[in-house]
Amino acid sequence: MRFIRCTAWMAAVLALASGCATGPMFDNPMLVPLDPNVTVENPVFVPGGPTAYHAVFEKTFDVVSDYFEVAFSSRWDGRIETFPRIAPGYEQFWKPGSPDPEQRLLATLQTIRHRAIVTLEPAKDGGFFVGVKVYKELEDLPRPVRATAGSASFRSDNTVERQFEVIDPTVFESQWIPLGEDVKFEQAILQRIKKCM
Repeated sequence: MRFIRCTAWMAAVLALASGCATGPMFDNPMLVPLDPNVTVENPVFVPGGPTAYHAVFEKTFDVVSDYFEVAFSSRWDGRIETFPRIAPGYEQFWKPGSPDPEQRLLATLQTIRHRAIVTLEPAKDGGFFVGVKVYKELEDLPRPVRATAGSASFRSDNTVERQFEVIDPTVFESQWIPLGEDVKFEQAILQRIKKCM
C-alpha cells in the first residue's frame, strides 16, 4: 500500500514538472510587479501618430479592465470611468489590487474601495497623454456588520427600518469616506500602460 501511494505522489510531481499545468500568462496584473525605483509621470506620454489613437485607447481600456469593471468609456471624449471595486486583502491574494503590502493589510482589516478615471489627450507634437486617477474610499458603518458580542441578549433597535428617501444615482453616498488618491495603485497602472506601448 505504501509503495502505491509513493508511486502516485511521484507521478503527480512528474506530471506537474513536465508541463501539464501552466502558470498564468505574463499579462496577469499580479505578475507585473510595481517597480518602486521607477516613477512614471501622471499623465504618461505615449508616442504615436494620429492614427495610433485607436490602439492606445484599446490597450489602455484593456489594462484598466484588468483591475476594474468599466462603467463608462467614450473613445471620442477620451475618457474611461469605472465602477467602485472593493479592494482585495491578503485573503484574496489572487485578485489584482493595491500593490502596496501595507494597503493590502489595511484592506484585509477595513472595507476599502477604489474607483478610477482615465483620460486620454492628444499631445501637441504627436503622441498622447494618458492620465490615471484612482480614488480610495473607506466604508463608514455605525457598528460592525458581523458583531457577535451580545447576540444572545435582546436587541433594542427597531426590526423594521423604513427609508422614505428617493434613490438617485447622483446622490452622494454618505457611508463612504473619501481618502484621496491612491498614488501607488496609479503607478502600477501607469507602468503597465507604459510597458504595453
